[in-house]
Parts: sequence; C-alpha cells; structure tokens
Amino acid sequence: MAKKKKAAKTARKAAAKEPLVVASKVKAYIKSKGMMTSSESLGALNDAVYAMLDQAVTRTEANRRSTVKPQDL
Repeated sequence: MAKKKKAAKTARKAAAKEPLVVASKVKAYIKSKGMMTSSESLGALNDAVYAMLDQAVTRTEANRRSTVKPQDL
C-alpha cells in the first residue's frame, strides 16, 4: 500500500508546474506592504505567470518573431 501512495504522490508532483517565482521574495514584498500571504497565493501567482508567458509566446509567434519582447507581455 505504501508503494501506491508514493506513486500517486510522484504523479501529482510531475503534474505540477515548476515554480517560476521566488516564494521568499514574494512573501517579503507582501509583508513589506503590511499584509500576509496565504498558502494558495503562491500557486495562483505561479499559474498567472505561466498564463502571461503563454500569451506572450503566442503574440510573439503571431508577429513571426522568435524573441519575446516587453511589448509581448
């Protein structure tokens, strides 16, 4: 039974996207504004960054370029 749990946990980790934001920096920034960070915030921020980058890549491809530029973001 332990092998099944371990396999399921490994599968969930593989399905998760690699973090693109530095959690400690995000938390420090939010704390500097006098607020606290919920545990779900970092995952949502990471998802938002992935979505923004996907849109930028799509725009870059539509403009027949291979370099993502600031205006694509």
